[in-house]
Amino acid sequence: MNWTTEQLSLKDKYPTLEDIPVEERKYKCHTCYHVVDDTPCPACGETQLVIMCPLDHCHCTHSITETIEYCPLCGQPVCPECGSHDVSQVSRVTGYLADVAGWNQGKQQELKDRSRYTVA
Repeated sequence: MNWTTEQLSLKDKYPTLEDIPVEERKYKCHTCYHVVDDTPCPACGETQLVIMCPLDHCHCTHSITETIEYCPLCGQPVCPECGSHDVSQVSRVTGYLADVAGWNQGKQQELKDRSRYTVA
């Protein structure tokens, strides 16, 4: 993903998502998939909403990509082609594919640090 200078400057402005002023925040409801301005979600009443990263645009049309990138602002995995945060990252562990969302922080960092090679 080719992040713009303006997008990358958000990291200086907001070191963490919690540093985004309340009046500028958007929230993602993972129950009904709406982006809302306030809690609880007006569509379904969900109260456990996640602060939405300002770089997330929520609409990825890619079903599978070979690589994954990480958001420079929030550190979450993003689609390398469009920058959407709505991706599921899987990895092959001892022959099985597994969703890495359930991995602990250390194992997820190890995955981020891995070197990837293309065999020609």
